[in-house]
Amino acid sequence: MEMGSYLREIEGKLSNDPIFTEKISGGGGGGGGGMRRVWVPGPVIVGAGPSGLAAAACLKQRGVPSMLLERSNCIASLWQLKTYDRLRLHLPKQFCELPFMGFPGDFPTYPSKQQFVKYLEDYAERFDIRPRFNEMVAEAEYDRNLGFWRVRSKRGGCRGDETEYVCRWLIVATGENAEAVVPEFDGMTEFGGSIKHTSLYKSGEEFRGKKVLVVGCGNSGMEVCLDLCEHSASPSLVVRDTVHVLPREMLGRSTFGLSMWLLKWFPIRLVDGFLLMVSRLMLGDTARFGLDRPIMGPLRLKNMSGKTPVLDVGTLAKIKTGHIKIRPSIKRLKRQAVEFVDGRIERFDSIILATGYRSNVPSWLKEGEMFGKKDGLPRRPFPNGWKGENGLYAVGFTKRGLLGASMDAKRIAEDIERCWKAEAKLSTPTTLSPPST
Repeated sequence: MEMGSYLREIEGKLSNDPIFTEKISGGGGGGGGGMRRVWVPGPVIVGAGPSGLAAAACLKQRGVPSMLLERSNCIASLWQLKTYDRLRLHLPKQFCELPFMGFPGDFPTYPSKQQFVKYLEDYAERFDIRPRFNEMVAEAEYDRNLGFWRVRSKRGGCRGDETEYVCRWLIVATGENAEAVVPEFDGMTEFGGSIKHTSLYKSGEEFRGKKVLVVGCGNSGMEVCLDLCEHSASPSLVVRDTVHVLPREMLGRSTFGLSMWLLKWFPIRLVDGFLLMVSRLMLGDTARFGLDRPIMGPLRLKNMSGKTPVLDVGTLAKIKTGHIKIRPSIKRLKRQAVEFVDGRIERFDSIILATGYRSNVPSWLKEGEMFGKKDGLPRRPFPNGWKGENGLYAVGFTKRGLLGASMDAKRIAEDIERCWKAEAKLSTPTTLSPPST
């Protein structure tokens, strides 16, 4: 349906569809039970993390209102509720800024978790972004008869308080890290000790004096091992695959910043070769310590698969001294012990799963073209995965962090603004306020 025609036809649709009639007549009010139905003039954004905030701010800068739905009780819930205490941005702050607002000048190069959350809260306040919290989106589907999206949410997860938002545009901002990935191992019920995902890990203090097995050698797994060492625990790290470990800084500059600068002048193959040469000089041969490197270079691997290299913040030194031990894949768990694929059986008090996160889009978005059913990511690779059909958009799925999310947000706002302005020339719609909280 063309943008210009939908407003001209809306009066007819209102008279024929109970959703719109109910809202306009006031029949869908906020009483208990039943479903409240709301017409949203601008886009509905699902997810109030950094990506959702960036999309809302970019839209507001272009004069387009939006409604932001968030399942938790705060913005950036992954950062606030599911990250460990010592976490810092892995990249320098200038590469993590959201559109139209930089970090405070007194923030360090790598802001802490608390500083980054403060930045996001200030960002929301500056652009007057007011998400509707505790809104769990259960289902979103495009109604081809109406030419609109129907987004059904449950307030606080309660079935008795449901709202259906009807909108022309839907922006998916739930991101690549919506749900924790928790692998199954034989004997998990037999183990007896604590098994927790890093989303539940806060500090190594609770593991002081204990022998802990960390599964997963990405940035989180490496940093949790370092944190455990600093709290007098004895960590071992399961390395199931090859991994690129790079120093966080080289030649007096951040490795990421240096890489971006070199890519302006040289092909990615040469930049990868340079990074690996300098890394070997600074860190040594990581394969000697059980950390084999992939055949493909770190930047090319990131572009091809989205797999991020580990930026070392001190963990490798602990591996070299034996304070962190490297172990192969797990075969099965036993009572307070782990059997590895090489036949070794070793006692552990606890297991921490640094096994990452995944998208939850397939569980609630009812469409089969833009997002993959298995991984919940846009089918089209970067930089073309931000726009789908029928007013569907994605922000924060580029596997390029906050920089990629900001790029998406700007493109989306520009695209929607064109439709918004074209529509405004044809008609002045009746604006219906969202339901009060």
